[in-house]
Amino acid sequence: MSDHANPDLETVRSLLESGDPSPVVMLNLNRYRARAAYPEGWSGADPDVSGREAYLRYGIVAFQAITAVGGAILWSTEAREVVIGCDHEDYDEVVAVWYPSRAAFLSLETFPGYLEALEHRTAAIEALIRCPSARRCMKKVAIRKTLRAAITSATT
Repeated sequence: MSDHANPDLETVRSLLESGDPSPVVMLNLNRYRARAAYPEGWSGADPDVSGREAYLRYGIVAFQAITAVGGAILWSTEAREVVIGCDHEDYDEVVAVWYPSRAAFLSLETFPGYLEALEHRTAAIEALIRCPSARRCMKKVAIRKTLRAAITSATT
């Protein structure tokens, strides 16, 4: 990753050229800046907003785009402490997002307003690790649906 918030062209090219049609889960480890760092002169900049708040502004558009390409947020939680690793490897949030294919993931940028919303993400993120999962994502989706059904039946 060239700037710890956005993929470099080589990474995007690799995803484009993979030709892998299988579903993919992107695991996002987000570390937010204390204050968002918007580019000077950007019209949507707010100098008095936290990185987390700026990421939520991105998230509003990103959620719509993810849904539009057939994706879904599988799981999201705060990351409160590091159990294995070093102090510099701490993150604020972990988000797992399922996409029906790598092509669907890459098509996010065609959603109206998505590219503009990326400025909020870039301003928000101090460090981001995004890892595509192994090929067998559908099994995880099935497990999620089974767990959701079990929780629903247990609470009704």
